[in-house]
Amino acid sequence: MSEQKKQVLYISYDGMTDFLGQSQVLPYLAGLSKLGYHFHLISFEKPDRFKKFRGDIQSLCDTHHISWYPLSYTKKPPLLSTLYDVWRMQRLAFKLHQQHAFSIVHCRSYLAALVGLKLKRRHGVKFVFDMRGFWADERVDGGLWNLANPIYNTVYNFFKRKENEFFNQADHIVSLTEEGKKELLSWEKVARKETDVTVIPCCVDTNLFNPEAINPDQKRKLKESLNIANEEFILGYVGSIGTWYMLDEMLAFFKILLTKNMKAKFLFITGEDPLVILGKAKELEIPTEKLVVVSSIHKYVPLHISLFDYSIFFIRPSFSKKASSPTKQGEIMAMGIPLICNSGVGDTDTIVKKYNSGIVLEELSDISFQAVDLHTHSFLPQILREGAINYFSLTKGVELYDEILR
Repeated sequence: MSEQKKQVLYISYDGMTDFLGQSQVLPYLAGLSKLGYHFHLISFEKPDRFKKFRGDIQSLCDTHHISWYPLSYTKKPPLLSTLYDVWRMQRLAFKLHQQHAFSIVHCRSYLAALVGLKLKRRHGVKFVFDMRGFWADERVDGGLWNLANPIYNTVYNFFKRKENEFFNQADHIVSLTEEGKKELLSWEKVARKETDVTVIPCCVDTNLFNPEAINPDQKRKLKESLNIANEEFILGYVGSIGTWYMLDEMLAFFKILLTKNMKAKFLFITGEDPLVILGKAKELEIPTEKLVVVSSIHKYVPLHISLFDYSIFFIRPSFSKKASSPTKQGEIMAMGIPLICNSGVGDTDTIVKKYNSGIVLEELSDISFQAVDLHTHSFLPQILREGAINYFSLTKGVELYDEILR
């Protein structure tokens, strides 16, 4: 790398004030900035979170010499609001390119790639397609786009055509999973070699997510503030609860766990409305005093995870989930906490089995939940952490991105 910093445009439709931005964009850019890159970051921020966390994110960007250009995320009306956001994204990207003459544009997912591909075609900027998943199929699998609706059918087909262009014309492709890489390389319309695609899972800062870095006094105070007694068994969930995460099934598992251990509590670390979770628990006749729902900024998530005895996440399996890498998996393993999950999602179950880091359920039913006996399993926190360092290390992720950008 020459002494002059390489100017890179990074485009994300996810916000930096969102959990994903804080865990899956900024840590990489901070690490890469130390290696001689100057990132110009375009993101789309939700107004409430932007108001709350803008100062924290701006401070972090300033510390790592990242030039941040936040735009407001537009939610309504559907589709038209997204078209408007993409237009603003493109306008800003081209304006910044005139000022900084970018050598590379790094596009996080499909909407950003629409702009990145135009920059490549018009100005010869190297285009890195960080696919993050099969986005158009995720919209269909998640029930957000009903293909019986002619409008959504048209939009879906447009993005499937663009998807082939992204894969064929990108200077490099990043997949979150080996399953996703295998799938895209099998397509007849995609003419790429294995070396054109690098697998980088959702990595974790193992220095931040480190049980040895947890202050025992802070942990005790957090337990007290959440009304958690030392003898209580804590099943934990961390992250958003939306289209893909199976809240009903996770609560059903907890309901059966309660019949075996009345001292169990279910702790949710999430930005979701607590009433949504508590309301669903009431429907399933789970005592709401057995649930704790709390929000946390990213840097305090490890402290909260340290309260878990086990963590859980169930994700709805589908074609598009072949390319999914749950951010929470590496974070949980790095904290030495065993995991309960389902099979059929990206490389998740393969990783759990490889590093003996939890329990994989082949089916999600009361019968399979009843069959889980947590007392018969033994997991060593240090082995789990070593697995996270080996597979999900942020340092390793930064090195792989550096190789691509070089």
